[in-house]
Amino acid sequence: MPQSSLGIIDWDHPESWDKTAAMQAITALCHDGKAEVPDYHIAISKRVGHATLEAPEGRFVAEGLFATQIIDECRNAGILDAAICVSHHRFVTFGLRLGRDLREGRKAPHVLVRRGWRLLRDEPTIIADAVAHGCTPMTPRQAERRLRTL
Repeated sequence: MPQSSLGIIDWDHPESWDKTAAMQAITALCHDGKAEVPDYHIAISKRVGHATLEAPEGRFVAEGLFATQIIDECRNAGILDAAICVSHHRFVTFGLRLGRDLREGRKAPHVLVRRGWRLLRDEPTIIADAVAHGCTPMTPRQAERRLRTL
């Protein structure tokens, strides 16, 4: 597992998740309407079980830092309806992310602040990567309107 500069598992690193299993679950969701997915506990950096995820209409919304890792494969498999990059001002994103992570006790506060600050600095690159993979950047309100049309 990749380690961060703080000596803990870097859960933002692409090698910290199983892309193949993610694609299998996404494909099952789109074709069968349900899939078994891991239940991951970020605070202790490990899987703690599994759950059944259901998408009766065979549709779902993928979001997060790893979404760009699967967009091209989803497009090639014919299961991608849209690729959207929801973007706030970087400091708004920092505050929202930090608040969520603190509420959920994802890691120690100093780890969350350092992680959030790194992501704040990297956000233009993260958005550029999403656009390079075919994502359309938009505000949360624009994204909500777009998702209602799908």
